[in-house]
Amino acid sequence: MSDQTPSSPLLWADDGQPRSRLYGDVYFSTEDGLAESRAVFLTGCGLPAAWAGRDRFVVGELGFGTGLNILALLDLWRTTHEPGAHLHIFSVEAHPLSADEARRALAAWPELADLARLLTDRWPGQARGLHRVELPEASATLDLAVMDAHHGLEGWQGRADAWFLDGFSPALNPDMWDEALLALVAARSAPGARAATFTVAGAVRRGLLAAGFIVEKRPGHGRKRERLEASLPGVHRATTTPRVAIVGAGIAGAAAARALRTLGCKPILIEAQTAGAGASGNPAALVTPRLDAGLGPLAALFAQAYGRALRLYEGIPDAILSRGVLQLADRERDLGRFAKIAAADLFEPGALLVRDLDEASARMAEPVPAALDMTGALVISPAAVLEAWCGEVLRATVAGLHRSDGVWRLSDADGGTVAQAEAVILATGHQPLWSQPEIRPVRGQASWTRDGAAIPAAAWGGYVLPTQDGLLFGATHDRDDVGSDVREADHDRNRAALADALPQRASRLEGLSLEGRASVRATTADRLPLAGAAPQADAGLFLLGGFGSRGFCLAPLLAEHVAALALGAPSPLPAGLTELVDPARFLRRAARRGGASIPAPAR
Repeated sequence: MSDQTPSSPLLWADDGQPRSRLYGDVYFSTEDGLAESRAVFLTGCGLPAAWAGRDRFVVGELGFGTGLNILALLDLWRTTHEPGAHLHIFSVEAHPLSADEARRALAAWPELADLARLLTDRWPGQARGLHRVELPEASATLDLAVMDAHHGLEGWQGRADAWFLDGFSPALNPDMWDEALLALVAARSAPGARAATFTVAGAVRRGLLAAGFIVEKRPGHGRKRERLEASLPGVHRATTTPRVAIVGAGIAGAAAARALRTLGCKPILIEAQTAGAGASGNPAALVTPRLDAGLGPLAALFAQAYGRALRLYEGIPDAILSRGVLQLADRERDLGRFAKIAAADLFEPGALLVRDLDEASARMAEPVPAALDMTGALVISPAAVLEAWCGEVLRATVAGLHRSDGVWRLSDADGGTVAQAEAVILATGHQPLWSQPEIRPVRGQASWTRDGAAIPAAAWGGYVLPTQDGLLFGATHDRDDVGSDVREADHDRNRAALADALPQRASRLEGLSLEGRASVRATTADRLPLAGAAPQADAGLFLLGGFGSRGFCLAPLLAEHVAALALGAPSPLPAGLTELVDPARFLRRAARRGGASIPAPAR
């Protein structure tokens, strides 16, 4: 063996083949891995015939490995799919490789070089959770669950039309083939789904049969005498892509428009004023996660949203104003919290680092407490993001909603029709068009200078961050105040908050006139967002909001979740996290207190 990296799950054999350090098995056939992928998985699942006439097709995979199966799939899809169709891929990998390792392994097939470059340039991260990779050049989306297969399938909310069962050998990695896991495969399958695998092990055959599959042996590839093909009863029900209208062109609505377009839908985005006229219109915005040392579902939600937001903003020209944010410790016990969070596997390696007071003070150029360095956190230009994501905006005020014969009619104050659509996403901030008693308005005023003074971004109870020509700091937090006027008293409050954290920086602002902006954030009683079907409403109405001060962190992922619900596509949000943001959660809590029962969101 050579070129060993102790932290990697991969070993390079003397013949240049990648092998698993953990299981002692090969990642693909040593004869011709691509030919095996095509023969076992593509042919075994009846592709491309199975997606003929389909505008959406879903493939699930157990064992992502080097991504070779997915490249073979994409290569076939791009030449045979229906015009305008979209491919969704879900895969699971407990021990992800690095992009460089994948590049080396995939270099053996130059005929896939263009697809391999696309995939490895956007290679999923290593943080525990679900990672989305968009491949618009191939009309495809990949969701990779970095976790063990059981947890990955338990959380995934899609239904696959085909399954590639490609874990390491059942004798070496039995957990990837046990009966419980194969039952989950069946439960996450669409009617008529097919599955294929290279193994004919008796335990695998029995597990598939017990899960409800019809199982047949087929001639194997290369030296393998046999392989398995399996199918579930049922037939695919044809669907059409619905029309979707979005009301509100702040970060929520813009992110929803982007997500829908990525999945092949052309949304109608409606805004009464201008994009970002509400809470998304400041000169700069922080992209940081909510820090939760409990490291449970709440922490996972914000970590996944944060990672997704960073990846998407990186792709927008001129959107990023600065990188890295220091979260200053407020109390001594914060250091223990910071260390615990930084060591968690919910974030990418090196994404969070604890800085002692000397390091933090050197960064801020004045004495400050120790801090958590969010190395990947961003300060972004909201205007650049909204311009990139909104697309065409219909200028109109929506005053009413009415559904008839499966179609929503959006009307203005005079009753005239603004738009019609099968699905509507309300991204209207603190001014809901549907009954949303959970929404609570909180006025926030930010202050800024245009003196060209640069400063690293930092957060505490407040924040300071660089803009294109100065610095922005604040912000006030006044519940149930919906005023948008700029108040000198609030500039004074922001100065005082800055002086508490960074007195030397605040002293330099003395005598400078400040500009400012007040807007009303939408918050909820439990400080978690609303992303899902509107409760007690007809089908096709969805809510997206309640982000508080973290809209630019939360909106990209949660918009993808709501877009998936509107289109009937697989969501990037695991089931356990979906329940945290489901708008019906408040009704369920009230019902439990009263002894009644309201079901959790449909999977």
